[in-house]
Amino acid sequence: MKMRIESSNVINPFYEHKSPPTKSHIPLSVFDKFTYDAHIAIIYAYRPPTPPNAVIELGLRKALAVYPEFAGRLGKDEHEDPVILLNDEGVRFVEASASSTLDQVMPFKTSPYLLNLHPSLNDVKELVQVQVTRFTCGSLVVGFTSHHMVADGHSTSNFLVAWGKACRGLKINPLPLHDRTIFNPRNPPLMDYKHKGVEFMSKQAKNVHSLNQAHIPEDVVVHKVHFTVEFLAKLKAKASSMNGNNKPYSTFESLLAHLWRSITKARGLSGFETTQIRISVNGRMRLTPRVPNEYFGNLVLWAFPTTKVKDLLREPLPYATKLIHDAVTRVNNNYFRSFIDFANTKAKEEDLVRTADMNKHILCPNIEVDSWLRFPFYDLDFGTGCPYIFMPSYFPTEGMVFLLPSFIGDGSIDVFVPLFEDKLPVFKKICYSLDLLVD
Repeated sequence: MKMRIESSNVINPFYEHKSPPTKSHIPLSVFDKFTYDAHIAIIYAYRPPTPPNAVIELGLRKALAVYPEFAGRLGKDEHEDPVILLNDEGVRFVEASASSTLDQVMPFKTSPYLLNLHPSLNDVKELVQVQVTRFTCGSLVVGFTSHHMVADGHSTSNFLVAWGKACRGLKINPLPLHDRTIFNPRNPPLMDYKHKGVEFMSKQAKNVHSLNQAHIPEDVVVHKVHFTVEFLAKLKAKASSMNGNNKPYSTFESLLAHLWRSITKARGLSGFETTQIRISVNGRMRLTPRVPNEYFGNLVLWAFPTTKVKDLLREPLPYATKLIHDAVTRVNNNYFRSFIDFANTKAKEEDLVRTADMNKHILCPNIEVDSWLRFPFYDLDFGTGCPYIFMPSYFPTEGMVFLLPSFIGDGSIDVFVPLFEDKLPVFKKICYSLDLLVD
């Protein structure tokens, strides 16, 4: 299959009934500064009929007028602090065509081919990039990339829904909350939790860490697993079987515990090694007072359930599920407030840097999970219906797991699991087993 780029242009916001931003910049919050300094790419697929590219482009320009941060650039203010410049320099809009039908390359597997369906993620000055690819059957694929320091998954999904509304001629509502100055430290600051070595590290430690991660492995395979509603219900019941009268664990907690054990078993790790999961926790509903869902920016911290490999595999599923549940629960209002205080004081004083690193290509013996289960990504309707497939681009970082609602729409879940190729047969053998066998 041949891909042809028809055009590649920078497009600007269209301020139809409103004025451009009067501010020259928006300061990055402590949550923006510590997250990943990288573009994230996602892929949408639409069956015909599909709207013309001009409709999609105009809708994007209208949405950018409501979310001008995405049309700006990362920069620094007069004090050399990182900011988003509200300069309306625009986003990249690429039109492409493919020499085949969509069915010939569907269902998409997570292969390097996906990288052809969105602009490159390397050395990008635009904060958003879009590529619309037309197939000979009339189907449409939209590749979308955005810079993580501007918005987390929750905010990005709100923007995408707004883009769809603009394409359909609807009013964008509710409007985003743009104020990133609401996370002020307490006086005096109160650091009740450890943050150095969790969200922050010294520059020396970062340099050593980066040297150890220079090599990109070529034998990592991204395997897609589909978990049915029936399997998930059994898994949840098993994970919650020792809870007594307490509330059952969530489907997410139960599935993640199962994946943690299955991936660890497949890796063949020593029982005395320590393994942990990095889990994103949305602060909007955890901070007091609560931050509105419309807040546009990053508002995520991580939970780190941790245990020995031998305990993870020998103890029953409820053990791992409880570790996950308790770790996520601990990332509460007090933890978020402690982080804000630390980031504004100690982190600056000691010149600490973020631990979040997109250049880390092997996570073993650990796992990182990106759950997109609650984001309304499937609601991106340009005027002819919602996508029938939504997925991450090719991202072969060993141990970086993505959870998505299946496009079937029945509550089933698709999981993308990158593992070394020689570990995959064991994972495939045990990932659908409710009883994990331990040697």
